Amino acid sequence: CREEGLDGFALTDHDTMTKIPDEKKDDGLIVVPGVEITARGAHIIAMDIGDGVPKGLSIHETVDRIHGQGGIAIIAHPYSAFRTWVNAREIENTPFDCVEVANAYQFPYGWMLEKNKALAERIGLPMTGGSDAHIQRTVGRAYTIIEADSKDVEGILRALRRGETEAVGRGITLAERLRLVKD
Repeated sequence: CREEGLDGFALTDHDTMTKIPDEKKDDGLIVVPGVEITARGAHIIAMDIGDGVPKGLSIHETVDRIHGQGGIAIIAHPYSAFRTWVNAREIENTPFDCVEVANAYQFPYGWMLEKNKALAERIGLPMTGGSDAHIQRTVGRAYTIIEADSKDVEGILRALRRGETEAVGRGITLAERLRLVKD
């Protein structure tokens, strides 16, 4: 993250809440804990929750459970060929807090970015970005600029709730995508 000029990252493993080791909390990077939940028909990033949310629930029920814990619900890569392709009506009728529009793994990146941005604009939600890095070399390809009042987890979460975000970045290259298939 430091090599990419980032101040921190969100750790959002799939369907499991990963405890952040104590030694990582003091190394100068902001580490925001979360989880990417597999709902029926979508992936949903949950931030600021204390208990897990089971996978396989409906989109609306997943968001309700996140909000029931006071958390933030972000629809992850709503349109991404070969990964997820959401039902727009269902997303529009679910009280999400943000839309992840820039995801380094979405393909084709530019087209998916525009489609995801259009969804966020249509439903009036803030936009986020994420590298969805499963390997080190793709960390920071897409990310969220957050205008926070403080450089700590609480400040980041407050800014997310207020929608003080900007999604930026680029996709992984075709060569990296092919290497990932082999790895």
